Amino acid sequence: MTDAAALLVCARPDVNAAVSQWLDHLGSERRLADKTLVAYERDVRQFLRFLTMHLGAPPAISDLDRLSPRDFRGFLAERRRAGAESRSLARGLSGLRSFLGFLERRGDIDATAAGAVRAPRLKRALPKPVRADEALTLVDADSGLDAEPWIAARNAAVLTLLYGCGLRISEALSLTGRSAPTPGTETLRITGKGGRTRLVPVLPVVGEAVAAYLALCPFTPEPEGPLFLGARGGPLSPRIVQYAMARLRGALGLPDSATPHALRHSFATHLLAGGGDLRTIQELLGHASLSTTQVYTEVDEARLLAAYDTAHPRGRRAAGRTPKSVGSG
Repeated sequence: MTDAAALLVCARPDVNAAVSQWLDHLGSERRLADKTLVAYERDVRQFLRFLTMHLGAPPAISDLDRLSPRDFRGFLAERRRAGAESRSLARGLSGLRSFLGFLERRGDIDATAAGAVRAPRLKRALPKPVRADEALTLVDADSGLDAEPWIAARNAAVLTLLYGCGLRISEALSLTGRSAPTPGTETLRITGKGGRTRLVPVLPVVGEAVAAYLALCPFTPEPEGPLFLGARGGPLSPRIVQYAMARLRGALGLPDSATPHALRHSFATHLLAGGGDLRTIQELLGHASLSTTQVYTEVDEARLLAAYDTAHPRGRRAAGRTPKSVGSG
């Protein structure tokens, strides 16, 4: 049975029609990605299948109006028993709330019960920065694997911006010819997530890398056009930068976590390790909340503990390594 057929079997016609209208709304008005729409539809389908077994018949919209928090907890518990992880459960609950909220805005149901259910707690994954020496090697134009020197210089300039200014890849590629941080530029005005604008200082090495790229580039960036150009003179795609980084980390023997975004993580982690205060780093990264920036203190703590385990006699003993004898006193 196809997924669409399974959805029809597990719900009454009024619910099936509402699901289609909700997905159309998400795709056309909210402009959600196709993969997100597929995931949301799958989550709703699983819930409707659960309700069919739970209620003894395919649910109608009137049944959705009578749901209690216990019904949603029962669904999450069943999904957990089936092996779903917390992230999948949280996404599923988010999709259900979106669908039921859509019905509530139309006046079809009261969606309070879904909002009363607490989403599973997610284990926060720590950023994975690269070491300072690895970052410096990655941003070195001489490390490039491209036959065209200007392309190697371009990639080095982009990666230098990510590490030297803490930019997101989208922010670096949104720079225009007019805003190019060439030698003598002291600050960059960056518009990041949520339209928030911030000023970031420009290190001399960043200006030098951009100037080297511009000197070799066979195309001249337009003042209001993109600063970084592709091989044919069009806007540089983020995928090209990611591909270049993948080739570099393969050549240098770095882990898969050494991505372009890892250089932004490295910027924050290395500033913190060098004595930078959290509030300043928050402003430089453009984080709306300090709690987002505080994750880097956990990275630094993990690094210190790893160093302790490696170097300290007690750490080596705990790891099963016998330390050399040390003098008393």
